[in-house]
Amino acid sequence: MIGKIMKAASFSRCVHYVTGKEEARILACDGVLLTSTQDIIDSFEFQRQMNPRISKPVGHIALSFLPEDKDKLTDEMITKIAREYMELMDIKDTQFILVRHFDNGNPHCHLVYNRINNEGKTISDQNDFRRNEQVTKQLKRKYGLTFSKGKGRTKTERLRGTERTKYEIYRAVGTALMRCKSWSEFVNHLKANGVEVELVMKRNGSKNLNDLQGMRFTKDGITFKASQIRRGLSFTAIISKLESNAKKEQQKETINQQQTRQLEPPRLEIRYEHQEHEASFVGIPSLGLFESNNPVYDPAEEEFRRQMQKKKKKRGPRL
Repeated sequence: MIGKIMKAASFSRCVHYVTGKEEARILACDGVLLTSTQDIIDSFEFQRQMNPRISKPVGHIALSFLPEDKDKLTDEMITKIAREYMELMDIKDTQFILVRHFDNGNPHCHLVYNRINNEGKTISDQNDFRRNEQVTKQLKRKYGLTFSKGKGRTKTERLRGTERTKYEIYRAVGTALMRCKSWSEFVNHLKANGVEVELVMKRNGSKNLNDLQGMRFTKDGITFKASQIRRGLSFTAIISKLESNAKKEQQKETINQQQTRQLEPPRLEIRYEHQEHEASFVGIPSLGLFESNNPVYDPAEEEFRRQMQKKKKKRGPRL
């Protein structure tokens, strides 16, 4: 179950639309004459004159349900849910008609009401989009209705005009937020998909982010505010997501580098100490052959020493 909120200036156009569909069926009403379509319009217009300063007195909310809930959504059940929805949204003491349509696979109904209530006061629309989201969730839980898995399930081939363009921008922005790691990359990705991004500043020509008011997305000449594309979508939120993507990518690269080092075989270092044209046998014991205090044994020299000692003994001591 979702609620799509709209406001308009013309009761005539809105009433003709909701009552003119094939098999359209009025489920409930209050404060209007049902004798003809024009009588319904005149009833709304008469009360509107109690507060002519309001430029958009037409309240129009489409309540749509998923096909999975079709069997339980009888006229009585839809009427009960819609009336409770009105109560929770503070749409009280005013004219309305509730009309069921059968022109697509999703069970849905249209609530048309006068924003000028029976006392001539304006029904507040403050935070109505946020309240709408909370109320529809509350009613889905209460009546066991199926929760949607998001806009990704929307069948865009059934959409027309601005609604189709909005969902095309939604998908392009969602894909960019998953893949991109910088603002420039984000903008270029959207351009490649035919979407232009514009930062709205408080002062024309300002480049100071403190003057940033919001963002707009344009495709095929149709422009939407960022909040119309996705709730909570803002410049700050986008930058935060892009920085998070960049950080995750850096961490991924670091992990890959560490894994690559662990898989490399260890290096064996062989050191050769040498001089040009000469090789020294490093680490090989010399066995004393080249040490000056350990001369080589010579038998001839030893015999010469013995002979000299004998001659000294024969001569005797000198006086």
